Amino acid sequence: MAAVLEVEIGGPEVREAAAVADEVDLSDLAPEERWRVEHARMHAKHRGHEAMHAEMVLILIATLVVAQLLLVQWKQRHQRSYNMVTLFQMWIVPVYFTVKLHWWRFLGVWFLFSLVTAFITYRATRKPLEQTTPRLVYKWFLLLYKMSYATGIVGYIAVMFTLFGLNLLFRIKPEDAMDFGISLLFYGLYYGVLGRDFAEMCADYMASTIGFYSASGMPTKHLSDSVCAVCGQQIFVDVNEEGIIENTYRLSCNHVFHEFCIRGWCIVGKKQTCPYCKEKVDLKRMFSNPWERPHVMYGQLLDWLRYLVAWQPVIIGLVQGINYCLGLE
Repeated sequence: MAAVLEVEIGGPEVREAAAVADEVDLSDLAPEERWRVEHARMHAKHRGHEAMHAEMVLILIATLVVAQLLLVQWKQRHQRSYNMVTLFQMWIVPVYFTVKLHWWRFLGVWFLFSLVTAFITYRATRKPLEQTTPRLVYKWFLLLYKMSYATGIVGYIAVMFTLFGLNLLFRIKPEDAMDFGISLLFYGLYYGVLGRDFAEMCADYMASTIGFYSASGMPTKHLSDSVCAVCGQQIFVDVNEEGIIENTYRLSCNHVFHEFCIRGWCIVGKKQTCPYCKEKVDLKRMFSNPWERPHVMYGQLLDWLRYLVAWQPVIIGLVQGINYCLGLE
């Protein structure tokens, strides 16, 4: 049986292999022979479809290019609507696949994240804004950001350990070690992206409500030297003093902020300007410790992955719809 199936794919030998493969009961074969039978069936099914396959590849490339151009134009012209739609897709698209594939553990974590984040978002969008809300929001998203960063790093290390075969030192099967690493990597990247997008939305609402910052135009309030423009609370620790809980940061524009506030504003909320005067923030100067800079680079990686998670499934679905309408399989 195996000798018959090992024929080279091509010409009349395809028909012979396919005819034999159709008569085979896969349940009676070893895994290697079963793969050969399925391989022969696939080649017999798609024989003579080279032109159709080339057309499908061209449709895929053209759709990717056109979709990328449209997304860029949408983001430039209507950034607010683009961000809201992307955030919704980031939140809901993976749930469809997890329910379909019965990944209940991910669904449980997603539900817990959604519950807490919904409460935080509700607090951030209320008017008038409570005095404790900004610090609560930034602390939650900063905690979520650090947890996703650590989870992603552990997942990446697990994947590298598996690729180099170090998992065998602990008598762990390669497939188990790889599944563990990829799962942690996905958890870290997904919740890192989603948390940053929710944090950016909350940052806009809170800052505009407080009045020291507006997305366009002049602030509605004058900033005192002893008030933080992010949370609106008094600053009691001098810039040159060492705080017990947190320090005070001064930007290049001479405006001062609470440490947690400006970190949340720049890293978590993705705002690269001063919350009051909109001057460009020098992140290298603000985070002089080299161990803090990877968090900034990690944030840039999450921005890139947003397109992959939110829009790639939609584009692939669009390509499949086009192929279906054109009768391509």
